[in-house]
Amino acid sequence: MITASEQKTLDFIRRHIEQHDYPPSYAEIALGIGISSKGVAHRYVQALIDKGYLSNEPGRHHSLQINDAAQSNESLCIPLLGKIAAGQPIEAIADEDEINLADFFMGPGRFALKVQGSSMIEAGILDGDIAIIKQQSVARSGDIIVALIDNNEATLKKFQKTKDGNIKLTPANKTMTAMIYTADRVQIQGILVGSMRRY
Repeated sequence: MITASEQKTLDFIRRHIEQHDYPPSYAEIALGIGISSKGVAHRYVQALIDKGYLSNEPGRHHSLQINDAAQSNESLCIPLLGKIAAGQPIEAIADEDEINLADFFMGPGRFALKVQGSSMIEAGILDGDIAIIKQQSVARSGDIIVALIDNNEATLKKFQKTKDGNIKLTPANKTMTAMIYTADRVQIQGILVGSMRRY
């Protein structure tokens, strides 16, 4: 997987090649991604080469090429054509942009879980949805987390640490009550970063 900075670098190199028919210099890359250091730009490019997204002929300037791995990443992009009202009608405006689904759902430590039950419906997470989780062991109050309780039961709930050091797990469903556990009973497995639903 590539980092957000590496993805930004790859996107800039792709656009530059499309516009100019040759790859950018490190100075152009640095300027294009909003940094001042050519050395950092070189590091991002080298990481992309190491991961198979780019190739380069040693000793040749402007020899960067985008590999199949990077081209396949393009298939994760879909056009963003504008806005649509979910409340009051608004004027439909066509934008020239795209959304890279990899930015939403891919990345280090990501995994997916199928949601069962209705405890998070008021957060827009329904039974059968796919929750995209970023694996980590810490969370901030208000995060929706995957919590492992007593090394046995995993649940998706809103996280809050109480003043006395306990952990409060709150469902997003007014018909259900929050659960409070001592901190030693709860392991944070990750935080929610997105969800998917097929209609």
